[in-house]
Amino acid sequence: MDDSDADPGASGSGRPAGADRTPTLFAAPPLAEQERMVEAILFATAEPLTVAELEARLPHGCDPAEALMLLRRRYEGRGVRVVKVGDAWAMRTAPDLGFLMQKETVEIRKLSRAAIETLAIIAYHQPVTRAEIEEIRGVSVSRGTVDQLIEMGWIRFGRRKMTPGRPVTFVVTQEFLDHFGLESARDLPGLQELRAAGLLDNRPPPGAERLPGGGADEAEDEDAATGQGDMFGD
Repeated sequence: MDDSDADPGASGSGRPAGADRTPTLFAAPPLAEQERMVEAILFATAEPLTVAELEARLPHGCDPAEALMLLRRRYEGRGVRVVKVGDAWAMRTAPDLGFLMQKETVEIRKLSRAAIETLAIIAYHQPVTRAEIEEIRGVSVSRGTVDQLIEMGWIRFGRRKMTPGRPVTFVVTQEFLDHFGLESARDLPGLQELRAAGLLDNRPPPGAERLPGGGADEAEDEDAATGQGDMFGD
């Protein structure tokens, strides 16, 4: 028989072409279905989820990263957005519609001046040790101030520094970024932006001086804030 008469669907071994391919036992769902799955998970989850956590919940072979990109584009301009929070993803109300959620506020916790300053230093200088916080503020940091920020879930312990004594460091948490609508700490406003918004004075109040040797946080709460440039940085 001439070669041209040979069955094109057979190989030299007599088996149909493609018989050597290993069939997939469980094929991944279509990308559109993966997008729906990711949407359902994010909608029902209060805490942001990483790509790895999404992948663990999805069927084998799914690509949560690609599904997230599609979902994010689909929600652009909508009342709810798909946002990145640190290394995780979540569904959040569009910022311009936040005023509609005012009635949903359950509790307002007012931070002391000492806690606000400590939180700002950690956010702008992380990872930072307690000694470095005290050096920037010029006063000691009480344990209660740090405990309050940890209890709120806005700061956590970071890696120990490779310096004598191996002091522990503090960093802001994913909850902190989520609360303020930030993707990362790099999105924090700079000193000039804070001054332009009226959140910082251009200069310390007249006659404002630090206490000799530094005082406790409680005493600092009643004093005017100074050294703002060192606290926030440009």
